[in-house]
Amino acid sequence: MKHKDTWTNVLYIILFVAVFVLLQFLSQYLSAGCIAIVQGIPFRTSMNGGSSGTAVAVTTVISSLLTFALFTRAGWAPVSRTYLRSRPWGVLFWAFLLAAGSILPMEFMAEKINLTLPSQTQQLFESIMRTSWGYLALGIMAPIAEEVVFRGAVLRTLLDIFGSRAHWAAIVFSALVFGAIHQNLAQGTHAFLVGLLLGWMYYRTGSILPGVLFHWVNNTVAYLMFNFMPQMNDGKLIDLFHGSERMMYGGLFFSLCILIPSLFQLGMRMKKVKR
Repeated sequence: MKHKDTWTNVLYIILFVAVFVLLQFLSQYLSAGCIAIVQGIPFRTSMNGGSSGTAVAVTTVISSLLTFALFTRAGWAPVSRTYLRSRPWGVLFWAFLLAAGSILPMEFMAEKINLTLPSQTQQLFESIMRTSWGYLALGIMAPIAEEVVFRGAVLRTLLDIFGSRAHWAAIVFSALVFGAIHQNLAQGTHAFLVGLLLGWMYYRTGSILPGVLFHWVNNTVAYLMFNFMPQMNDGKLIDLFHGSERMMYGGLFFSLCILIPSLFQLGMRMKKVKR
């Protein structure tokens, strides 16, 4: 019976990922179709990058709402106020700082191993972030939808498969799935590393809230930097510090002084959920 339950859970994980991908594809398809009709351009052209940022952002919001509604209503990712009733303000505060402290080190690591976004993906993100709907799509709805799917559904099911003793196997596997879903090495590597932190927080708290907060901070900083520091869009980390390596390494050291204590504080404050 246990073996049968394991395979059932595996099939559920495949279902979760397939539904998420399908909703994302339908969002892109709908956006391209609307633009093709309005602008009178071939549908294939709009699918290959002709869609406007506003259309993509709006359909991303819609697909995120549909994802949240489907996964919560179907019981794939149970949502309750139990964790909020425990008043986890300390955990949320340190999750916020952990996200803030991880941004520069993650960017530094990406540059050192020469990870760059594919040009089409870069153009798509830029077109979305230039619109008034961009922040709602990438800064708010995407973090909620992705945490519901990849922590609330996928990781929760993996933890049932692996159990508490092998919880890190479940966390690593869920992070790999989260990275692979981004379909390019630059985003995938970043998503995998972040997914380890998000998975750890979910395992310890049993809630997606710390992960949503972390995800929101990460995406919000990216959005703000794009719109208020446009000189950084095609630049390197050192450009943020006016070309000074000394200042850059100082910024990295300062970030680590936030990141490392945040990890320790979360380790102490997050109560282990009994499974």
